[in-house]
Amino acid sequence: MVTVPGSQMPGTFVKVKKIKPLKKNNIFGVGNRYIYILLLSLYSYLNILFTEGDRIFGFDLNGYYLFSILLVIVIFVWEGNRLIARFIIDKTHPNLFRKLHPLVVHFLLSLIVVAIAAITPVITIIFIKSLNFDNINLHAKLSLGFAFRINLFLNSINAIVFYMSQLKQSQIEAEKFKKQSMEARFEALKNQINPHFLFNSFNVLSNLVYKDPDTSSQFIQQLSRVYRYLLKYKEQKVVRVKDELEFLKSYIYLLSIRFDENLFIKNDLPPHIHKLYIAPASLQLLIENAIKHNIVSNKKPLVIDIFSENKTYLVVKNNLQLKMTQESSTSVGLKNIIKRYEFISDKNVIVDKTEDAFLVKIPLIHIDME
Repeated sequence: MVTVPGSQMPGTFVKVKKIKPLKKNNIFGVGNRYIYILLLSLYSYLNILFTEGDRIFGFDLNGYYLFSILLVIVIFVWEGNRLIARFIIDKTHPNLFRKLHPLVVHFLLSLIVVAIAAITPVITIIFIKSLNFDNINLHAKLSLGFAFRINLFLNSINAIVFYMSQLKQSQIEAEKFKKQSMEARFEALKNQINPHFLFNSFNVLSNLVYKDPDTSSQFIQQLSRVYRYLLKYKEQKVVRVKDELEFLKSYIYLLSIRFDENLFIKNDLPPHIHKLYIAPASLQLLIENAIKHNIVSNKKPLVIDIFSENKTYLVVKNNLQLKMTQESSTSVGLKNIIKRYEFISDKNVIVDKTEDAFLVKIPLIHIDME
């Protein structure tokens, strides 16, 4: 049974929502980030160059100085955000910033980086050009405006990347949870035991013990082989047709003791079909289903044919002679097979009924063992 850590009962699931670390879900740590930094700086330079009135300082700079300052600011902002995501957010979240989203915390901390990135170049360029500090407030405001726009743009892109990553992770977890649920349902179907076959076998055995000890001993051996097979392949989704037919020999022996010559089971499967796969015990369940719903007597013997339809389906067909009183359903048998094949094959089980026959087609599964 598939379980998830934290579940209290086998086959139940507890889905824990977890925000992935911001360290691994941001744009600032990409391997080729310096190319993006250079391109963003170049775009900003051209934008300022060809747009009058949109200056970074209150004084003119030649192209070399202007581009260098823009590049320094973009590097400061980008690398500052990368360090925040890598060393601050993930080490303090969720303990310190439990009530705030990590993206909000990241943006608030990035404003400190913006201030440093904007003011440092202003002071540096004033010293280099030997300017006075009379208009430093104006220079700082213009530089802060540019650095803030760069930071806002980068954090907006980062938020999109973060939420896209979260969405992708949620989809993966949902698919994993769905698969685990389907596996649990499939295990429940495999663990169903047909009580009719078990009770009928014990009834036959109880009559044989006193009448024919030798036959009863053989009956017990074949019965043990049947259940050994069921236990052996209990954990498998599919089994080779060859192995299923070997198991069917023991099962048919048990039926022959029970019904004598009132039941005929014919196997017309060609050898090449033996290499293909079907769901374990599906033939046994279909034969038991036919016996359960039809009259099996000397006057009306039940004939069951097992054959293949190309390499696509394995067919179990019986003559239709329904009992007047049907046994109550236990949800084991045909319904079990139909539901199991929903998990292991893209083809559906086909059930067909005519005036004189009833047949079930189960998909043959091709598995490449190379």
